[in-house]
Amino acid sequence: MASNTNVLMRLVASAYCIANKAGTIVRKVMAGGDLGIVEKCGANDLQTKADRLVQMSICSSLARKFPKLTIIGEEDLPSEEVNEELLEDGQCEEILKKASPPQYNAIKEEELVVWVDPLDGTKEYTEGLLDHVTVLIGIAYEGKAIAGVINQPYYNYEAGADAALGRTIWGVLGLGAFGFQLKEVPAGKHIITTTRSHSSKLVNDCISAMDPDAVVRVGGAGNKIIQLVEGKASAYVFASPGCKKWDTCAPEAILHAVGGKLTDIHGNYFHYDKDVKHMNSGGVLAALRNYDYYATRVPEAVKQALVP
Repeated sequence: MASNTNVLMRLVASAYCIANKAGTIVRKVMAGGDLGIVEKCGANDLQTKADRLVQMSICSSLARKFPKLTIIGEEDLPSEEVNEELLEDGQCEEILKKASPPQYNAIKEEELVVWVDPLDGTKEYTEGLLDHVTVLIGIAYEGKAIAGVINQPYYNYEAGADAALGRTIWGVLGLGAFGFQLKEVPAGKHIITTTRSHSSKLVNDCISAMDPDAVVRVGGAGNKIIQLVEGKASAYVFASPGCKKWDTCAPEAILHAVGGKLTDIHGNYFHYDKDVKHMNSGGVLAALRNYDYYATRVPEAVKQALVP
């Protein structure tokens, strides 16, 4: 089998098209006017019709093409027949043409774990903050995030009524990340991106200790990592246990593919084996460059409050 048609690259090529389809579903639900909002664990933890339909689309499309995969989605949905309209069978030819990093050539389908967040930034979606919303498909091998696909359904939404909406970015560790222009924050500037709707004294104390020039509060882990790789923020700091593995797997893979670093607040890497707990209870700390600047400024009290 040629290196560029190994299972990982075929999976990424499929996930790319599936993520595009997901973006279309997200926009269609919003345009329809009935978001079908359900509270899961309170007003800041919502599920919409888009969350449900997108998860069905992603998980069913992947499972049909890659039946031996382990797929873990955020939403706890009943088992039901999935409408054919939700399924996506395409593969991105541009990705299939790229040579896989050789260390992944022997991977077997059953060794891969896919983490799916069908709608990252659901609260923002319900409030019309459309640029915060992403669809996340992360791929892990031996517990490590090695590839990720992120769709932004409303990318370019401020460009006018006739603008083409949405984009999909992707990355593979050892190959790079694609679909955006990598940019860094100006040297010496410390701009922190953090949670918009899950703030706390702990989160704010941690950020203050880093002496930032600016703090950007937005929704969605996927959105925050895109800010890092596009030069809008230099660090993503979330000193709270609220984040889950499906929030961080895809963004981590893309950030690491361009030389950044994402860990918990203690500096521990996340593990994405199929049996791990879903909660990232040690918080999140990420940076494209100068990770150590931020890591060394995390207060001891914050570390003690967050048990990995």
